[in-house]
Amino acid sequence: MSPDAMIKHFVGAAALILVAAHAAGWLARKLKQPYIVGQLTAGIALGPSLLGSLAPDAYESLFPDGIGPALTGFAQFALVVFLFAVGYELDLKVLGARARTAATVALAAFVVPMAVGSGCALLFQEQLRDLGMPRHLSPAMVVFAGVALSITAVPVLTAIVRENGLARTVPGVVAVSAAGLLDVIGWTVLAGTMMDSGSGEHAVAWPWRALLAVGFTALMLVAARPLLRRLLWGPRTRMEPSLRLALLIGFALGSAWVTHSLGLHVIFGALLAGVVVPREESGTLDPELVRPLHDVSSLLLPFFFVVSGQSVALNTMDATGWVALLVVTVLAITTKIGSGTVAARLGGLDRDDARTVGVLLSARGLTELIALNAGLQAGLLSEPLYTVLVFMALATTLLTQPLLLLVRHLAERTHPVHSDPVPVADMG
Repeated sequence: MSPDAMIKHFVGAAALILVAAHAAGWLARKLKQPYIVGQLTAGIALGPSLLGSLAPDAYESLFPDGIGPALTGFAQFALVVFLFAVGYELDLKVLGARARTAATVALAAFVVPMAVGSGCALLFQEQLRDLGMPRHLSPAMVVFAGVALSITAVPVLTAIVRENGLARTVPGVVAVSAAGLLDVIGWTVLAGTMMDSGSGEHAVAWPWRALLAVGFTALMLVAARPLLRRLLWGPRTRMEPSLRLALLIGFALGSAWVTHSLGLHVIFGALLAGVVVPREESGTLDPELVRPLHDVSSLLLPFFFVVSGQSVALNTMDATGWVALLVVTVLAITTKIGSGTVAARLGGLDRDDARTVGVLLSARGLTELIALNAGLQAGLLSEPLYTVLVFMALATTLLTQPLLLLVRHLAERTHPVHSDPVPVADMG
């Protein structure tokens, strides 16, 4: 494909991606679903499963192989910006007086699904072979199966909490706080899994790369944070917002390049860069940084959904795939809701609030998709199993709102007078 033809196809595809994804996101919001669900659905619809099956000629014309690297580049850039913002906004100080409860909930909601997912990978290796997995699963594949069940999507969960008026209630605060801790635990375990899985593609053995990764993390925390604080907030060096934004996105991309060079995914470098960036002197987020980061990532994330959707092959799903999807979805929902509810009850929440926490933690959304995409690139998933897990992520996210309504209905039947969650301020 000539450069002119590539530019022509890329511009046309980009126009379709942006309009279709954001229109689908708007429609999802009208249907009381997270915006991200609509975008993910549009990304899958523009892939080979739907558009490629219904109109193969149009699909080949819109998404020829020649524009694949350009789409992937845009997708990775959007991912770095998004996860940089996630890392910057991550604040475990929100735990406050309920730190022990949130920590208990986070640990239970990670360990139980992790154990069930890894256990099922070991028990059902024959069935996984029918989904394209090897006869003998590597330790990294087994651990990744557990991670896939244990993930909670903080951005989607936060949006659901806000849209349901739970932001200042006990279950809302506990769920968001626990999800933040889950993010830390999940990304750490995933980083170790990715490090081990890529050992054959690098000249340096994975233990040395792990040591280098730990050293890079320490360097970022010890040296980069104070340097950025002086550069961004110093009285003599305070710069204009546009220059600060450019500098920090460049910093995130550089960090992502380092972690990718160490055998990890770019997502880990982006998250680390966001965590390292200091807040304002008062400890608050810089609105002149957060707003454009959200705007850029929101605009470009549809490219990531479309690139991810290219590997979703719904038309190749056989009976084994559909059964696996049903089983995985049931396990994903029950392990999260069950472990989160029980842990919240042990932490002192009443039955209805504990159920709400468990249901909220079941939302996976974008975070799950990011992890699955990284696992597919690392060879930890086959394409049929990737398809199953993508639809599991979509199903669990779609079911979160109906399950919340069910919990609220059960609470109203049990306590018709006190059906609303108790605000945090009213909990002694």
